[in-house]
Amino acid sequence: MTQTPLFSSQFSWFLAGRGVFSTIESIMGVAFAWHLYQLTKDPFDLALVGLFQIVPVYLLFPITGWVVDHLSRSKILVLGATAQLTVLVGFALLMQTPDFNKWWLLSLISVYGCAKAFMSPTLQATLPNLVKSHQLNQAVAVTSTVWNLALTIGPFIAGLLIALLDRNIYWLLVCGACGTLISFLQLPAMGAANTAGGKRDLLGGLRFLKHNQIVLGSLSLDLFIVLLGSVVALLPVYAADILHVGPEGLGLLRAMPAAGAVLMGIYLSRFKTEFAQTGSTLFNALLIFAGSILVFGLSTNIWISAIALFVYGASDMISVVIRGAVVQLNTPDALRGRVSAANSIFIASSNQLGDFRAGSTAAALGPVNATLLGGICAFGVVIAGGYWFKDLRRLTSLEK
Repeated sequence: MTQTPLFSSQFSWFLAGRGVFSTIESIMGVAFAWHLYQLTKDPFDLALVGLFQIVPVYLLFPITGWVVDHLSRSKILVLGATAQLTVLVGFALLMQTPDFNKWWLLSLISVYGCAKAFMSPTLQATLPNLVKSHQLNQAVAVTSTVWNLALTIGPFIAGLLIALLDRNIYWLLVCGACGTLISFLQLPAMGAANTAGGKRDLLGGLRFLKHNQIVLGSLSLDLFIVLLGSVVALLPVYAADILHVGPEGLGLLRAMPAAGAVLMGIYLSRFKTEFAQTGSTLFNALLIFAGSILVFGLSTNIWISAIALFVYGASDMISVVIRGAVVQLNTPDALRGRVSAANSIFIASSNQLGDFRAGSTAAALGPVNATLLGGICAFGVVIAGGYWFKDLRRLTSLEK
């Protein structure tokens, strides 16, 4: 029997739109932080940039998932792309004024944060509507690889474009946002996944998580292992004070996790169509992830550190693909939006609080001790997760 190719027209349009959307977001984050700091010279304003983006995600959480489940997901993607385009036009016009009011910029950033609060769960929940269930782990690998590429090349491109175009960079991003909008307009119409109403239905995703150990375990492992084990925030300290490699070495260190994730993602998307022992593979990948943190923490050699970070990114990609496919395949379509919204909160919390945890622990204990403690805690998360989420550990395929 002939299988439907993964790169169908509708999946290709989705992938193109998501890739351009994420790349623009990555470039935009560097650009407006740079121009804001050039205006005010106040580092606290950079903290405000993150705050104005993350607060809407938390405030809108009760309704974002409900909207994704009760309205057409393709229309939400189109509206989100339109919001990105509108915000970028606002940035471009604002930058025509040499001494713009920073609060106008922060207001636009907040509007973008509101749009992103709806876009994140929609991008997650839409994928199972575009590919067959047996193709989902490949699709997750491909989309995760594209996302990692956007995070990797975005800041590099941003630096070049800021040097060449300065504030006119936003007009170029406007053109890119038009590409995102065109891509999402090509997606097939998707009706509401859930037609049930009522206030109680707003928190249906959380009730589902409470009673589904496999999905809850997948999301919880991601939250706690990144929260307690992430080392990315400490890379500047390692480059300057421990490895003594300067900014060039920092660039190498920053690139290695993404390089590992991208190469592993390419491998998984091309060759790994199924995981024979899904639960065991997931927990083994997380053990390797935790081990790579310890190796990095103990290393004083740039190449050993780089290899450890490469393994860090590659093992994380394996767990991302498995967890992403497991969550989507074990969640009813009518609840995918609300579960994805909860996942977005988990991801945002682990990334933001993980950086805070790493920095504050390093300030108290030193960077090496902070990293080693993070690795030990990551091992603890894996052991505790295997104990508390036995159904996930024993899972033999992507679906229960």
